[in-house]
Amino acid sequence: MASKLQRGGRLRPVDLARGHGLSTQAVRNYEEAGILPAAGRTEHGYRTYTALHARALRAFLALVPGHGHGTAASIMRAVNRDAVDEAFRIIDESHAQLLDDRRTLRAVESALRDLDPAAAEEKGPGAVPAAGGGVFIGPLARRLGIRPATLRKWERAGLVLPRRDPLTGYRLYDEAAVRDARLTHQLRRGGYLLGQIAPLIAQVRTAGGLEPLEGALHDWHARLSARARAMLKGAAELEAYLRDRTDDPGTTSERSSA
Repeated sequence: MASKLQRGGRLRPVDLARGHGLSTQAVRNYEEAGILPAAGRTEHGYRTYTALHARALRAFLALVPGHGHGTAASIMRAVNRDAVDEAFRIIDESHAQLLDDRRTLRAVESALRDLDPAAAEEKGPGAVPAAGGGVFIGPLARRLGIRPATLRKWERAGLVLPRRDPLTGYRLYDEAAVRDARLTHQLRRGGYLLGQIAPLIAQVRTAGGLEPLEGALHDWHARLSARARAMLKGAAELEAYLRDRTDDPGTTSERSSA
C-alpha cells in the first residue's frame, strides 16, 4: 500500500483495510459515518481511496485511544465538513474531562488520607449514630450530585450501609456511610464498576486507610497517563491530516463546488 501512496495511486477499500488490520466493511462504515472523506468512484461504481483517506483513517484510529470512539468520530466529522473550530472545541472538552478525572483522582486520594483510623474503628458501619447526627438520603444525594435512587442502588450492592432513623424509619447516613458514599461516587467517576468497588470499600472499612486502594490508585494514575499520551499521538496525526487536507487540491475543489 505504501508504494501506491508514494505514487499517488488509488486504493481499493481492501488496500486501506489491510493497512490497518480492518475489514473492508469497517472502512465503508467509516466513510458512511463521515469519519473519512467521501470516496471517489470508478466508471463501474467501485469506491477508490487516496493517500488523504489513508491519512484520515490514521488520524481517527490515533484519536480513539485518547478520546474514545464517539468523540474521535465527532472530531473527524467536524474536520471533514470543514468545521475545524468545532473539532477543536470537541478536543478541548475531552482534555477538560481528562483534567476533571485527574482532579477526581486527587479527591479520592485526599478523602482516603483524611480518614481517621481511630474514628473508623470506633464508628464502624454498625455503630448507632448519635442523636441528631447523620444525614438523610436527599441531602446526601444533593451533596454528591446524584439521585437518591443511585444511593439506594449502592446500598443494595453493599457499598453504602445507612442506618434507619428510630423515629421516622428513614435512611440515616452516619460518618462511615457518608465516607463510603463519597468513595463509591469518586471511584465510579474514575471508571470502576460496582463489582470492582465492593472489595475496595470492604477493605477500607476494615483497615480505615489508604493502603487497600494503593493498587487501584496506581492503576488509575497509569490509565490517565496513557490517555494523555494517546491524546498527544492523536493530535500529531490529526495535525498531519489537517495539513494534507489544506495541501490536497482535490479537497479544495470539492469544497469549492459544494
